[in-house]
Amino acid sequence: MDDKTILNRISELVDEEHRLRAAAQANETGTDEAARDRLRALEESLDQCWDLLRRRRAARTTHGDPDAQGVRPKPEVERYLQ
Repeated sequence: MDDKTILNRISELVDEEHRLRAAAQANETGTDEAARDRLRALEESLDQCWDLLRRRRAARTTHGDPDAQGVRPKPEVERYLQ
């Protein structure tokens, strides 16, 4: 997966996240459980994409192979301290 593909995927995920959040705001009772689960999954997928993009860029900066970088599992990415 190249950087452009990753950025396109990030854009798709963000668009879907914005649609879900807008729908939740329009509905005064909040979001249902399925929508909350989907938002959580979107956030985790976005974290994975950003992690992969950062590691690809770091590999390129250190003269490594960005294509050798793979997607890390969600539990691993979600445990990062920010």
